[in-house]
Amino acid sequence: MTLTDLDRWLRELLRFDLTDKVDASQNGLQVARRKADVQRVAVAVDASLEAIKRAAQWSADVLFVHHGILWDKPARLVGALYGRVHALVDADIALFGAHLPLDMHPDVGNNIAIARLLGIADIEPFGEYRGVKLGYKGVLPEAMSIEEVARKLTGRDATQSRIFPFGPRGIRSVGIVSGGAPYEARQAIAEGLDLYVTGEPAHGIYHDCLEGGLNLICAGHYFTETFGVRLVAEKLSREHGIQTEFLDVPTGL
Repeated sequence: MTLTDLDRWLRELLRFDLTDKVDASQNGLQVARRKADVQRVAVAVDASLEAIKRAAQWSADVLFVHHGILWDKPARLVGALYGRVHALVDADIALFGAHLPLDMHPDVGNNIAIARLLGIADIEPFGEYRGVKLGYKGVLPEAMSIEEVARKLTGRDATQSRIFPFGPRGIRSVGIVSGGAPYEARQAIAEGLDLYVTGEPAHGIYHDCLEGGLNLICAGHYFTETFGVRLVAEKLSREHGIQTEFLDVPTGL
C-alpha cells in the first residue's frame, strides 16, 4: 500500500466530506513522508510528541490519530507544534488525523463502539452538533444501575469514572457522545433518556442533569476516544495486511 492508497482508503471509509463544514480539524493527511510505501501504521488518540516518539521507536511509516495537529486556523511552526512536525519529518512518519468522522462512524467510530460494548439495542443517531449527529442512543437489554454501566464500560472499578446518579436507579435508555461533549446532556434530557455517557464533565450542566433527572457518566475524554483508532487499525490490518500498533498515551482526563 502507498501513502496515496491509504489516504484514499481512509477518505472512503470515514467520509470526511460529511463533516467538512462543521469540523475544526483538517481531517486527512496532515504531514506527508518522503517514502511512498506504507507497511507499518501506528495509531493513537493524540498527535503528541510522546506518541510520535513511540511511533518512531516502533519504526512506523504512518501515525493515525483522532486529534491531529492542524485545526481551523493557520498555525505558526513554533513551540510544541514545531517539535511535533520536526519529529515526524525527522523519522519520515506521515500523520493522518480523523476527528468528528471517527466519532460518528457507524462501524469503526468511538460512539458506536461504546454502544456495542454496553450491549445497547435499537441504536439510532443522537447528539446533534451543528446539524450533524455525532453519537448514538439506544436501549439496554435489561435495567442496570449506573455503577454497573460504568464497570461494563471501563472494565475497571466504577470509581474510575465520574458518576452523577441523578436519574432512575434502573437504567434502560442511554445516549452516547464521546470526548468533550458535556452539553449534549441537555439533548439527552430533552429526549427523556435515563443516562448520558460522555468523556468530560462541565460545571454548567451539573444542575441541568440534577433537575432533569438524568444519570451522567463521564468516563474520560481520552478513554472514550481510544476505540475508533483501534478499530481502524484492526480493519486496516485485516483488509490490507498492514502491521498496526496502538500507542496508549493516556492523559488521565
